[in-house]
Amino acid sequence: MAYKIFIDGKEGTTGLQIYQRFEGRKDLELLLLDDENRKDINARREMINASDITFLCLPDAAAKEAVSLVENDHVRIIDASTAHRTTPGWAYGFPELSKGHREAVISSKRVANPGCYASGFLSIVYPLVAMGIMQKDYPVVCHAVSGYSGGGKKMIAKYEAGEKPKGYDSPRQYGLTMSHKHLPEMQKVPGLEYPPIFNPLVDDFYCGMEVTVPLYTRLLPKKVTPVELHKRLSDYYAGQRFVKVLPFMGEGVIDDGFIAASTLAGTNDMEIFVGGNEEQILLVSRLDNLGKGASGAAVQNMNLMLGLDEGTGL
Repeated sequence: MAYKIFIDGKEGTTGLQIYQRFEGRKDLELLLLDDENRKDINARREMINASDITFLCLPDAAAKEAVSLVENDHVRIIDASTAHRTTPGWAYGFPELSKGHREAVISSKRVANPGCYASGFLSIVYPLVAMGIMQKDYPVVCHAVSGYSGGGKKMIAKYEAGEKPKGYDSPRQYGLTMSHKHLPEMQKVPGLEYPPIFNPLVDDFYCGMEVTVPLYTRLLPKKVTPVELHKRLSDYYAGQRFVKVLPFMGEGVIDDGFIAASTLAGTNDMEIFVGGNEEQILLVSRLDNLGKGASGAAVQNMNLMLGLDEGTGL
């Protein structure tokens, strides 16, 4: 039996990536709308209710509208927008965070796919809070850099234009109002009392991402060394297929002491690095913003929801 899958918003960056990841899969039947009907609400309603799983790759308002179109109880939704990531009753689709997160994805009819920056951030901060290494009122700071594909079609077009502003050749910092759209989930999912200070940058490469969280050991409830923290995180993610803690300080893995942001492009993998010294610890999560940060995570969640091997097609 082939499961019926509909991608509402297939023409967007994430939707197209999900569609491409289904190539060659015989266990799925893709429900498709022609171009003239892809925004027709009645045509979309029909496809959503005919599906086993619908992916929402839409702006927030359109994603909420799409959920309101569900009439058949068997329909399960994976929302790639920010609309439902902190909504009660929706599973947060990062199964590696805890056994509870994995079980919620498997059993839920409504799964919110995490944001790309949030995925890297939570891969570090969630286990620290869960293990009692970081207190919930710790003054968390996060720095991150992403490839320009994270900005969607308009940003991709600007970066790939024949002529572009000179500033596009260098990293560009944004989010200057400290109100980035991923902040609500970055605070709520690990249970932080205050939103982190978040410093995102976009650079002139297509896809890939690094998310960095520095720690002062003197501010933690109990002082911990980088080696001890590396061991705790390694144990926390032991056995996970897509999330790996790499050797301490990246020894034997990184090139000349540099961690390149684009290394995992095209994969659903995530790698965590631990470095630093007795007073300051540096934690880095590397992923593909279009993979584990978007379409790859969505496909992984779908596989779990359907009772399939989570790595199918990935």
